[in-house]
Amino acid sequence: MKIDVITLFPGMFAGPLDESIIQRARKRGLLDLQIHNLRDWTHDRHKTVDDKPFGGGPGMLLKPEPIFEAVESLAKPETKVVMVSPVGRKFNQAVARELSQEQHLLFLAGSYEGFDERVREALADHDLSIGDYVLTNGALPVMVIIDTVARLLPGALGDDQSAVDESFSHGLLEPPQYTRPAEFRGMKVPDVLLSGHHAEIAKWRKQQAALRTEKNRPDLLKKQPEAE
Repeated sequence: MKIDVITLFPGMFAGPLDESIIQRARKRGLLDLQIHNLRDWTHDRHKTVDDKPFGGGPGMLLKPEPIFEAVESLAKPETKVVMVSPVGRKFNQAVARELSQEQHLLFLAGSYEGFDERVREALADHDLSIGDYVLTNGALPVMVIIDTVARLLPGALGDDQSAVDESFSHGLLEPPQYTRPAEFRGMKVPDVLLSGHHAEIAKWRKQQAALRTEKNRPDLLKKQPEAE
């Protein structure tokens, strides 16, 4: 997969996307990731990328001209343009799986008070929000989405089954997990996990996943097929 990011703060991406699973995916050639500075597509001496909104209001908006030029210079016929903003649809694991099937993703990381609406109307294939809160700019949401998508690429994880079994993959949170020692400071691993009875272990994990989801994310249970 190829991913390009257009941002005003390319330095923010150094570090988080150069470590761990993302680094491994890049070294293996599974992910070609390039970060671009939006100001490279400006033509005035001040490299202006923002201006006041028509009709008044606080803050500044990202101008359409440099964004259109940037997208048009980087996009291919197979490219999907992804912008991140507080007004976008909620990003989740299902959307991550959808994006992981694409050949080329081009991310627009917003800043200030957001984008001129014509960017959304004419360029964006996806407009995504990672949660009901507002961040300083779109760099962190873009990194979150890239991390979530990249780990779904075949070969990115040490064991591809990990992406199948983890939280949200089946609409439920992940059940409790334990490792050695079997007892630590008086806290024991549930007997069923030590039994070697795979059917009972699977049953226990399913029950625990449902209980944890009911406690921490009851909204997810409403989306289960039984409730539809």
